[in-house]
Amino acid sequence: MQHPIKFGRIAAVLPVKNINISKAFYINGLNFKNVFENGDPVGFVILRREDAELHLTLQPQYKAPSFPVAHLLVDDANVLYSQCQNVGARIIKGIQDKDYGIRAFVFADPDGNRIDVGQILNQ
Repeated sequence: MQHPIKFGRIAAVLPVKNINISKAFYINGLNFKNVFENGDPVGFVILRREDAELHLTLQPQYKAPSFPVAHLLVDDANVLYSQCQNVGARIIKGIQDKDYGIRAFVFADPDGNRIDVGQILNQ
């Protein structure tokens, strides 16, 4: 009989071309906190905001895919949408209510990493 295991958090790893530009975007623009760095020069960073965690890894030749690389649940998609617009994030899909009960939008960070944002409606 196999012993059941409990899964803990899982964090998105985002490849970035310039770690300083990406850190500034997530820290200054979206209020993440820098909780860990590794390398000299720095090539890996862990950022956290509440329960959300992002791992940035330096990949100078990175080309972002044309699909979302992470999904972020928030309690107010309208506020984050405005915040993304204010910091100059590229909006891939504008905010809209989906028929499956989610208010959603997609933005891209400075490296083109697409983040799909959702707010569960009627909870």
